Amino acid sequence: MNFSSKLLENAVNEFSSLPGIGQKTALRLVLHLLNQPQAEVEKFSNSLLILKRDIRYCNECHNISDHELCQICSSVKRDKSLICVVEDTRDVMAIENTGQYQGGYHVMGGLISPMDGIGPSDLNIESLVKRVQAGGIKEVILALSATMEGDTTIFYLYKKLKDAGVSISTIARGIAFGGELEYVDEITLGRSIATRVPYENSLAR
Repeated sequence: MNFSSKLLENAVNEFSSLPGIGQKTALRLVLHLLNQPQAEVEKFSNSLLILKRDIRYCNECHNISDHELCQICSSVKRDKSLICVVEDTRDVMAIENTGQYQGGYHVMGGLISPMDGIGPSDLNIESLVKRVQAGGIKEVILALSATMEGDTTIFYLYKKLKDAGVSISTIARGIAFGGELEYVDEITLGRSIATRVPYENSLAR
């Protein structure tokens, strides 16, 4: 792509470094911002700077939050005896949109992936174990993507938690293998949460 301006090229390159944004889309976004009033562009850039500077992670579940505890963990309406383990904040949002779940969450911050150099110590696993060991938890739902990395992480978590005296379940596999939760439609995801099964059942197959 040939650019008439080095400044334009630099801006397009920055936008195209974002996931899922190619150069043509990046160019369209940059030209859109270029045509906006100065105040609007400053508002846009300031919101990103403030996000990066002030965003926090919930002390309990590791979800993105504005405070020490996120809105879900601080809500008295949630069932504190349930923990739904997910990969990241996008999965929390996807499950919340189904309206089928009223428990708490635990955000792993990724999946075990030796190929990418991600091991158990790189994830929020020990804090999950401590939450369960602290008591008051009846069920841990392992709601991770139906991928090789997801299944590897589920099996590792099962081994860490199987003697903790809690029920360990996984979401029903109405989700195709290789599917990521954030891309699953709300009805399928909601049914998968509602019809979750004990993880031991999958081991017996």
